[in-house]
Amino acid sequence: MVTCGTYQKCHHLNEASRLTFFQNALFEIAEEFGWRLQAWAVLSNHYHLIGSSPEHPGTLQKMLSKLHTVTAIQLNKEDNEPGRKVWYQYFDSRITYQNSYFSRLKYVHQNPVHHGVVHNAETYPWCSAGWFARSAGSAFYKTIQGFKTDSVNVTDPYDTIPINLEIESGVKPPHSKQECPS
Repeated sequence: MVTCGTYQKCHHLNEASRLTFFQNALFEIAEEFGWRLQAWAVLSNHYHLIGSSPEHPGTLQKMLSKLHTVTAIQLNKEDNEPGRKVWYQYFDSRITYQNSYFSRLKYVHQNPVHHGVVHNAETYPWCSAGWFARSAGSAFYKTIQGFKTDSVNVTDPYDTIPINLEIESGVKPPHSKQECPS
C-alpha cells in the first residue's frame, strides 16, 4: 500500500480536470512498470493505492518517481510555477496478511467518504470504489464490505477539499494553490 501527499499538504489536485489528469497518469505509469492496481483514491492533496507488484517489486520507487515527475511538471506548467515542489514523501508497506489486505482495500475504496468528500465512494470518479462494485464478484464484494477500517493504521493526516462533481464554478476553494509557497 502506498500513501503520498503533496508538499505542505497543498491542494494541487483541486479541480476535476487535475484529478482526472493525475488518475490517468497513475494508470498509465503503473501499467508501464507492470503494477496492477487493486485499489486507489485520489484526493485534492494526497492519494492512496494498493497494487500487485511485478516480478521485481523494487520498481515501485522508479514508478512513483516517474509519476511524481510527470505530474509535477504538468501541474507547475498549468500554474506557471516552474520548479515548484509538488509532492512530498510517500509511505509504502508490504501487506502480508489477508485480513490486513482486505481492511486496507476497503479503507482505500472508502477514503473519499473517510475525508467527507462524498457520502458514497462509488460516486467519486477518482477512486476505485465504483470499479470494484461493478467488477468484483458478489461474494468478494460483500466480504470486503464486511471489514472494519477504524483500526487500520494508515498514515493519512490530510484535510481535503470537496470537488463539485456537477459543475466547476472556477472559484478557487480554500487552501487553493495560491496559499502554498512556491
